[in-house]
Amino acid sequence: MKVLIADQQQVADLLPMAEAIDVMRGALTMLADGDARLPLRSMLALPGGDGVLGLMPSYLGGLQAVGVKVIAAFPGNFGTGYDTHQGVVLVFDTERGLLRAIVDATSITALRTAAVSAVATDLLARPEAGDLAIIGAGTQAHTHLQAMRCVRSLRRVRVFSLPAGSAAEFARREERLSDTAIEVAKSAAEAVRDADLICTVTTATEPVLHGSWLAPGTHINAVGAYTPTTRELDTAAVARARLYVDRRGAALSEAGEILIAKAEGAIGDDHIVGEIGDVLLGRAPGRTGPHDITLFKSLGIAIEDLAAARYVFDKAQERGLGTWIDLGGRHFGSAAAG
Repeated sequence: MKVLIADQQQVADLLPMAEAIDVMRGALTMLADGDARLPLRSMLALPGGDGVLGLMPSYLGGLQAVGVKVIAAFPGNFGTGYDTHQGVVLVFDTERGLLRAIVDATSITALRTAAVSAVATDLLARPEAGDLAIIGAGTQAHTHLQAMRCVRSLRRVRVFSLPAGSAAEFARREERLSDTAIEVAKSAAEAVRDADLICTVTTATEPVLHGSWLAPGTHINAVGAYTPTTRELDTAAVARARLYVDRRGAALSEAGEILIAKAEGAIGDDHIVGEIGDVLLGRAPGRTGPHDITLFKSLGIAIEDLAAARYVFDKAQERGLGTWIDLGGRHFGSAAAG
């Protein structure tokens, strides 16, 4: 059995952002329809608190795919030339459990995370929204700019990050790549002033976005924090917003923005309006008016990685692209016995 090995460049070539957004719509719809299985991810914190190894298994019936994402998250990589997330997505078939693909998880994570934010933005942001603020200047800032451009016409883009030089470098690079003028803000508050789209894509552990800064009608994608004790938004921001998540169970177990606001007595579990998949299917309401502040708290769930990796596999197979190797998969010793 031939196995696909897909590196970062092959993933980028086979999964452009516009297609990634459609793939994520499909995966989230399958989840809402009950056509998916995914336990809470297993996280192993390394000594010293500087790194985490995560295991994220999942199954998607509509794609006849089962797999696991193995990811090492090292926030200290920011600014070193290495991405903060390193790993692979393994895709197996559901007939005999044969390994079909080993796909780079760094690129999958970067693309699918921003693509899900785009799905949420398309559902929840005002149709005329186009004043974008990005807090953070790493890989996710790059892919979120791409994703937001796919679902809204951007009039203005501002970025803030620490150290300040990273924001300036981001602006220079993205202006060159996307022909989009990008302003470098001196503070997070300045970046989000009057913005109607905000993406927080940082490695911060304490709030970088405060509720008092938010203009009526804003939509926020909160992406960076992924543990119960870390958050990018303060309690006021969460309490002011209509809150949506990718998966309710994961959010109530792992999302610091939600858990800390609950512990402070500002919100309850019912503050979550719904999952994005339920909004897609019309089972949960979206924005109710132009002055609503909407918040999508993204943790990232395994079916998103599986759907993206399966799409890469199918497209590579269809077009005869990628690197293919024979890892066996037959009964051990059967070849020699024949």
